[in-house]
Amino acid sequence: MAISDKKILIIDSNHDERTVLASFLKAENYSVFTAEGLNMAIREFSISDFHCLILDINIPEMKGYEAVSILKNINPDIKIIMTSKHNSKELEARVRAEDIFFYFIKSFGKEELKLAINNVFRRN
Repeated sequence: MAISDKKILIIDSNHDERTVLASFLKAENYSVFTAEGLNMAIREFSISDFHCLILDINIPEMKGYEAVSILKNINPDIKIIMTSKHNSKELEARVRAEDIFFYFIKSFGKEELKLAINNVFRRN
């Protein structure tokens, strides 16, 4: 898969976190697009084909885990990495009940996230 084919969409309502993560992934040679929420993400889905979606738990329209089925209906093959700043046993159980590829706690550092993304593209 060519570098330009490694398309990632980041959905995060926090502009600073979205921008920092996008810069980090661009430096890793991924083609990165961003969206503030679900509505913007759906527009991006209609324009481009993504392989990986990094979806924060808190988006404007609903909880990220509630958006998984909507996004999977648009692209059933998309690999979703759900992110959260905070974790609890209840939240983790709720997130893992969805059809996601990986659950990432933001405080863990970006190396673990990078490994998960590398795994997404190894499987495509």
